[in-house]
Amino acid sequence: MDTAIVLFNRDLRVHDHPALAAACERAERVVPLFVLDPSVPEGRRRGFLLQCLADLRAALKERGGDLVVRHGDVVGETMKLAGEAGATVIHASADVSSLARRREERLAGERIEYVRFPGVTVVPPDELRPSGGSDHYRVFTPYWNAWRRHRHRPVLPPPGQVRLPSGLPVGRLPRQEPVAGTLRGGESAGRERAERWLRDGLAGYADGHDDMAGDRTSRLSPYLRFGCVSPLELACRAEHGEEFVRQLCWRDFHHQVTYAFPRINRENYRRRERSWRHDRQALRAWQAGMTGLPIVDAGMRQLLAEGWMHNRARLIVAAYLVRRLGLDWRDGAGHFFEHLLDGDVANNSGNWQWVAGTGNDTRPNRGFNPLRQARRYDPAGDYVRRYVPELADVPGAKVHEPWRLPAQPEGYPARLDGTDE
Repeated sequence: MDTAIVLFNRDLRVHDHPALAAACERAERVVPLFVLDPSVPEGRRRGFLLQCLADLRAALKERGGDLVVRHGDVVGETMKLAGEAGATVIHASADVSSLARRREERLAGERIEYVRFPGVTVVPPDELRPSGGSDHYRVFTPYWNAWRRHRHRPVLPPPGQVRLPSGLPVGRLPRQEPVAGTLRGGESAGRERAERWLRDGLAGYADGHDDMAGDRTSRLSPYLRFGCVSPLELACRAEHGEEFVRQLCWRDFHHQVTYAFPRINRENYRRRERSWRHDRQALRAWQAGMTGLPIVDAGMRQLLAEGWMHNRARLIVAAYLVRRLGLDWRDGAGHFFEHLLDGDVANNSGNWQWVAGTGNDTRPNRGFNPLRQARRYDPAGDYVRRYVPELADVPGAKVHEPWRLPAQPEGYPARLDGTDE
């Protein structure tokens, strides 16, 4: 094999990268490629992506190669580059969204060999099948049991050398200034954070991950979303932290559901469509963190300020939107996808459908009480005061009392202090 293209997408790293490793082993020359889609909007996530690409370019240069950057349609630019470089094969990490699958189908239909590799998840999304003929697991616990028993592929070292064809224009990356309050993007930053987390945070995760004010979660999700860290390597290194590894399994679970049901961001997974309210004013108040319910407003303002939100807060604000206001889960998922650094189709849509009772929750009608959640997971109110400065001087748990609650929609529960979760 003479020249191989490695098409990067959600796998922006050199460690444990099966597509890159195979190309470097089999081909005489390797062209690492990323195609920037001009439709990606400016903002935090684009800035984070550009930092990831700059870091990837530096890692490839250390190994004698470079990152070739093109702008435009991914398939069109990849095939154009294949002609320029005389490439005979394209390697890529397999993905699950409908957009990714359409791109894979287009590349597979071109007159060039196209090879898909694992790497986006711990276990490939089509590798575990339940007995009875179903093409995927619909309930998490049986999947978790099968996932734990699965024999993983080996974690791969980074390639020692990347041999880029001579004379090939590599292209420039757009300049992007860091956004205040946002994590630094890239494999180097992701591996540094993972090292600190495994050393200092993993042991206390089971007891502390729901402590909203303590912020004792890993914050590795943006690096997993862009593939700056290998989910397999992370799972192997964290194997003694079962509660954390379970969260990595949840990520795989939503990916295998999305692989089987790629319309997950547009259609209900398992229930017929319900009648949603359409109240743009209520939606805008929720998006801005101005609902009048402090724990909801704190979560939404953290999202706008940091491009991230504590996982417990995500459950609370999502349940408030769909279960108390009765608004369509797709409105919430769209807002999350726009602002979250870690927003991807599988996890974002899968979790929203779980909360809405349209997805994989085995108790689709469960109650989810925001005040009860706030008092349990932010008992002193420190999380709320951090993000809602209007309430900075309110003492203790009184900070959770509604301060400007909107009118109750007709047909939805009026009480917020019940005994549900």
